[in-house]
Amino acid sequence: MPDLTASGVGSLSQRERALTPDLQGEGFCLRPWRPDDLESLLRHANDAEVSRGLRDRFPYPYTREDGEAFLAGRVLAPGTLNLAIEIDGQACGSVGAQPGTAERRHTAELGYWLGQSQWGQGVMTRVVALFAPWVMDELRLFRLQAEVLDFNEGSARVLLANGFAEEGTARCAVYKRGVLHDLRRFARVRTQLP
Repeated sequence: MPDLTASGVGSLSQRERALTPDLQGEGFCLRPWRPDDLESLLRHANDAEVSRGLRDRFPYPYTREDGEAFLAGRVLAPGTLNLAIEIDGQACGSVGAQPGTAERRHTAELGYWLGQSQWGQGVMTRVVALFAPWVMDELRLFRLQAEVLDFNEGSARVLLANGFAEEGTARCAVYKRGVLHDLRRFARVRTQLP
């Protein structure tokens, strides 16, 4: 499955289009990214606190070139399903899953971020509640996993509230902005497909 960012939407197969829905949640919509999301993306992504807990491919400062590269499908790994979190007509964040390959094709890694103006309102808990079961069914996954840096208690609470179990901690696993961090792993699993 190709990267489902705005640049690839026009050429999607029927199966791929089925994986780019408009999912309606309480106070938000999950939908494919569009080229006209650039200004909103820049407004919410260019924040040191937002990028602090994310991988380095989500830089700070977050420049126009970074946003254009993301929307053109040049940032995420091929096959990553990534949807915009739209609130009040603006793309304020993102949620996605990167499926594994070969013997790990039944597993995907969950990732998400949200603009700081939306923090503390339970938005991401509701987003993951909608997205996780949907993506597990659509991609026929037995396992959805996520990694959280040690200081990110908010993200850990989101996962625990949505049926993810904490599996362990990789000590001193991430070196970011001059500081070593432990990395906590969470997973939501099932043993049968619906």
